[in-house]
Amino acid sequence: MNSFILGISAYYHDSAAALLKDGEIIAAAQEERFTRIKHDSNFPINAVKFCLKYAGITVEDLSAVAFYDKPIIKFNRILETYLDYPGRGLKSFVLAMPLWLKEKLWIPDHISKELKYKGKILFPEHHESHAASAFFPSPFKRAAFLTIDGVGEWATSSWGTGNENRIEIISELHWPHSLGLLYSAFTYFTGFKVNSGEYKVMGLAPYGEPKYVKKIYDHLVDLKEDGSFKMNMDYFNYNTGLTMTNDKFSDLFDGPPRKPETNLTQREMNLARSVQDVTEEIMIRMARNVKKVTGEKYLCLAGGVALNCVGNGKLLREGIFEDIWIQPAAGDAGGALGAALIAHYHYNNKNHSERKNNRDLQSGSYLGTNYTDDGIEKFLLKFSLPYHKVSENELIDNISNAIADEKVIGWFQGRMEFGPRALGARSIIGDARSVEMQKKMNLKIKHRESFRPFAPSVLAEKVNEWFELDRESPYMLLVAEVKKEKQRKMTDDELRLWGIDKLNIVRSGIPAVTHVDYSARIQTVHKEDNAIYHRLIKKFFEKTGCPVIVNTSFNVRGEPIVESPLDAYKCFMRTEMDILALGNFILYKEEQPQFHDVIDWKQKYELD
Repeated sequence: MNSFILGISAYYHDSAAALLKDGEIIAAAQEERFTRIKHDSNFPINAVKFCLKYAGITVEDLSAVAFYDKPIIKFNRILETYLDYPGRGLKSFVLAMPLWLKEKLWIPDHISKELKYKGKILFPEHHESHAASAFFPSPFKRAAFLTIDGVGEWATSSWGTGNENRIEIISELHWPHSLGLLYSAFTYFTGFKVNSGEYKVMGLAPYGEPKYVKKIYDHLVDLKEDGSFKMNMDYFNYNTGLTMTNDKFSDLFDGPPRKPETNLTQREMNLARSVQDVTEEIMIRMARNVKKVTGEKYLCLAGGVALNCVGNGKLLREGIFEDIWIQPAAGDAGGALGAALIAHYHYNNKNHSERKNNRDLQSGSYLGTNYTDDGIEKFLLKFSLPYHKVSENELIDNISNAIADEKVIGWFQGRMEFGPRALGARSIIGDARSVEMQKKMNLKIKHRESFRPFAPSVLAEKVNEWFELDRESPYMLLVAEVKKEKQRKMTDDELRLWGIDKLNIVRSGIPAVTHVDYSARIQTVHKEDNAIYHRLIKKFFEKTGCPVIVNTSFNVRGEPIVESPLDAYKCFMRTEMDILALGNFILYKEEQPQFHDVIDWKQKYELD
């Protein structure tokens, strides 16, 4: 008899569900993809329904449900924090209490009620869930792990070891001293949204100079050699207030926080670079200490800070460990998967799953919904949308030609990705060789800030010919430089450019994916993970001599990645994308009827 375990994360941000069958990860998805509410924190009922439907089971077939943290301990931390700062945190305490009293303290009841479930409910600790999500799906039978995020119950980072079917946390750093919250404080201060804009700070950093690093170390962070640190809470407001920073922080960094959507100045660029440099130094010191204490050859990473692919790339290049593996859904969404894995290995004491060819167990993270050609055609016919049905060979040939012609394509194929990155299933793709592609995609397609870089998808077998990387990066979580021989030498005038003026300089033969510091956030594409995407890039390579294309998530700014053909079509029509490839159907923009955005498309049509 099969054993099914459901993992759930909810009530903070990025709610998700994940399902194991006899320990194998068979389905996982974030709730935001179904509700269309970015970073949706509500109970992931739609994600749960998908997981159960995909497995062909009902709630009665579950052997356990695992929730990704211990709510009572987290509640105790909030109470103790308020008591430690009597009076100061009253407003934030009063605002937090209704949700705790209504929902968060009653999570077992909510799970039972929402799912109509009467079985076993398990509650691993938050960082235990992160650690499990990092180690158990990794390619390693034994390794060290390091988890870094904002805060769980009390822990803000943890490290330890994994061996076969057990993980052990050896040490933790506790609230309020948090690398994730330090980075989020600078995210807030530079005018971006906390818990979603951190990657914008990372992308902005290369435009700046590390002018504030000394101030950070002198005033904000007392960093030790082992990577542990204490933060000077006189400059922060997140422990008791409704903002991340206070007036003292503003005085230290030359004025008040940037107002969202206002013009970026050199100050914000320098702040971004400075906090990025500090973050990388802390990550490296932590990793060195973990290596020193554990002696392990490999390192696994999870927690929101593990999405800092620039820091990951630097950590890899330091050579502290022979290899590192990062959970692709490293944030709270991945906690759902980690909770299920803890239940399987620790509570049920199951044996460690075998790896094939030393590859991980996450299946390229293609763990979400899938739509058949019949289902897609039903949608197209329902709305009388003009389309061309083609064979897979014709699809590959036509779309590779379109990319070479500098068209922008919405690419909707196979199972949706689990995690924040589009990996060639729900992607917008284009020609990496195009000088205009980054600007076009940012402003006309994504409707986002012009400084933001795009990622390259590269054939795995060609990665070391184009980038300074000698291993896999299937989840777009490692940054490396474009190969020197592919770079273009700057002129003296170009070298003198400052800040955002660096943006439009051609730096390599693949300018659309080359950041201002010659770096790229790389996705290696493997035939065994995503055969059709690999075929497409290979065909493009045969036609152009370039095995690299642009890959960005199939969404516009402020919206989640598309989940369904309906979501994909709406995004296609709201932007200046040229072509939509839905399974084996090609839609051309110029052939489409006038798009009426006021129609409630979802209400009019519900896909089977």
